[in-house]
Amino acid sequence: MAKARKIDEARYDDLKKMLQDRRREILADVQGKMRDARGAGKTPEVLDAIESTEANIQDDIEFALIQMKADTLSKIDEALDRLKDGTYGHCFECGGEISEARLLALPFAARCKPCEDARDRAAEIERRLNRFGGSLPILQAAS
Repeated sequence: MAKARKIDEARYDDLKKMLQDRRREILADVQGKMRDARGAGKTPEVLDAIESTEANIQDDIEFALIQMKADTLSKIDEALDRLKDGTYGHCFECGGEISEARLLALPFAARCKPCEDARDRAAEIERRLNRFGGSLPILQAAS
């Protein structure tokens, strides 16, 4: 029993280090992009309409990337909390174990692959329903 506990502690330490390293990496990237964005606003440039549009698009892309990274930081923080609570590696939906391969690829995964796939399918159905005003054309033809 003591040997199994030691392996669990080693795994815990490895997972914690991996999550914390990823968190530091993303945080440094986000902070660097924020500094760059602030610095870019200090030197006014004269841009024509096309350059201005391109700059705005680039700014929007940078902002979207920063938002995605901030979301990832939040997911990593949640994963660290689950690790602390002893629930890390267990699916939110079914309670089953999330595969080691999935956790290595996506260390902040909160669902096993089958549950995540089911969630994605449900979200796609929801998007389609919303796009067609609450009912799918196929369903209307069948009724």
